[in-house]
This record gives sequence, C-alpha cells and structure tokens, in this order.
Amino acid sequence: MSPEPAILAVSTAVPPHRVAQAEAKEFARALFSASHRDIDRLLPLFDNVRVEGRNFCVPREWFERDHSFPEKNALYEEWALELSEKAARRVLDRAGVGPEEVGAIFLVSSTGLSTPSLDSRLIFRLGLSPHVRRVPVWGLGCAGGAAGLALAAGHVRSRPGQIVLLVAVELCGLTFVRGDLSKSNLVATSLFADGAAAVLLGEGEGPRVIGGHSTVWPGTEDVMGWDVVEEGLKVRFARSVPRLVEERMAQSVEAACRACGLEARELRHHLLHPGGAKVIEAYGRVLEVGARELELSLGVLREFGNMSSATVLFVLERFLEDYPAGSGEAGIVSALGPGFAAEHALFRC
Repeated sequence: MSPEPAILAVSTAVPPHRVAQAEAKEFARALFSASHRDIDRLLPLFDNVRVEGRNFCVPREWFERDHSFPEKNALYEEWALELSEKAARRVLDRAGVGPEEVGAIFLVSSTGLSTPSLDSRLIFRLGLSPHVRRVPVWGLGCAGGAAGLALAAGHVRSRPGQIVLLVAVELCGLTFVRGDLSKSNLVATSLFADGAAAVLLGEGEGPRVIGGHSTVWPGTEDVMGWDVVEEGLKVRFARSVPRLVEERMAQSVEAACRACGLEARELRHHLLHPGGAKVIEAYGRVLEVGARELELSLGVLREFGNMSSATVLFVLERFLEDYPAGSGEAGIVSALGPGFAAEHALFRC
C-alpha cells in the first residue's frame, strides 16, 4: 500500500500595500457615516475583529474611487498571477523540487474571473511541463484552502510518486464596491485582505494527509457568497455564521473523522480558517480547542486579516514551523465557505 501523501512544504506571499486597522477604521467612518447614523456604535467592530493590519495589491487611495468590474478584474488577473508565482517559487525552493517534477497544479480562487484559468499562464512562468495536469477550482470562497488541500492530496493518492502543487490566491480587496453601504460590506471592510499560499504534496517528509470531507447544509445558500452587480462581486454574508459554527461544526468534524477512521477526541491539532474573531471563538467553544491552539489562527488574523481560501494555508505554514514530526498525532484543517459548507483535510504528524 502506498504511503499517504505528505505536505512537503508551504509558502505564502502578500502584496506590497499595507493598511493599518486604525487607518481602515477612519476610512470606514468617512464612507459609511452617511448611511449609518449610528456609525460610532458600529465602528468598534474594527477593534473587535482583532486585525492589526492587512495587505492589498492597490494603495488605500484606490478604495476612495469607483471602479468598473472590467478594471477590477484586469487587476485581479495581473496581481493574482504575480502572487501565485511568488508563492509557488518559494514553495518549490523550500522543498528543493524542480518545476519539471510537478505532475499537477491545483489553483483555487474565488475573487476574480479568468479564462483561460490562471494556472495555464502560471505553468510557463514557473517552467512546469506543458503536459502538467490542470485543476482550476473556483467558487469555494473561504473553504477553498482546506478543500484544495484534500483534493490535491487525493490526486497524489491516486497517482503514487507524483508531486502536486496547490496554489490558493485571493484578492478580496478588489471586490470592494464603494457604493455598497450595507453592514455586510462594513464587516468586509474590517476583515478582508489579499494574499496567496502554495503547498507542495508528494512522497517525503511532512504531515501526511489521510483524507478529506465536505458538508453542505440545505437552505443556507444566502449565508455567504457574491451577488454579481454592475460594479463587480458584491459581498454577501449573514450575521449567523458564528451561530451556525456552534450548531453544526461539531457534527461535521465528527463525520470527517469517522470517514478517516478516527474519533474526534483523537484530534490534537486544529488548524482553523480565521474568518474572524467571533468565528474562531465559536470554533474553540464547540470543538473544545484551547487558547494556545487557537492562537495559530488568531495570529494570522491579526497580521494578515481574512484572505479567503489562502488564509488557512497561512495557518498551516505556521504550524509546520514546529510541528511534532513523527508523533503520529492527528490533526484537521477546517474552513467554512459559501454553500453554506464546511471543508476539512485530516492529517497525521
């Protein structure tokens, strides 16, 4: 029996324009005060989400003007490709793997559109084989990093000896619709950011991905997603996300563990998508995760904000810095996204 695929390396990349949370808060005050007379009551949100700063591919001044969808999408194609290449080159270097050794590339994204998909261009920029297997994955939102990890591992499992490159890239800042003065957009303005992450999987040293699991709940399509409007992708999500975590996440994790021959109580490591402080706290309560373990997710949230699918892979990168190699301990990479859905990838150290 072939060994389970290993996570050989993880690398990340962020764009150059850094915005401190205090600066974002004052920007929101100026923009949203016209439609929200209680803006001073709402603005503590920017402190409560526990974000200190975020990175964007455009300067802060860009957000002060209206932009068309074609303009935003052109920036998406340019910067998503640049950040994907940067993260992918780093992960290949970190693992000591040549680009010609990669047998498949999975590219996960939900914040822009590109046909041909970005992976087709990334192949030649990285020097991958023109015969590499391409698997673009779109529309999973914040859940895409965990789902992509499980999908890429499944590909390795079915093709022993092959090395697979997973890239998750999101430019959430480019989805900002200046004329959307809803509370959903106010929350997004306090959280969302840009970034990319790359993971290399194959035979070798590293945590072994033993399986993946998906849960989609009926009647929850409106909880999270995009509304396509003239100005682009308009954010949509409900305040009920933390409550849904508390009501449904434990059962989803238990089902994921059973599918991989584990009991939920065996999990020693929880790598959770930092969707926001309240979501992380809800994870902690329902999954009985201690403060020290939650700090991995909270640390990424503080430094980078919510970069949708890429964010949980930033958490994975930090975990790999001192993970207990050879311990055999079980862990899970989990994220929630549009559907409304939960995605999990389970591993052993």
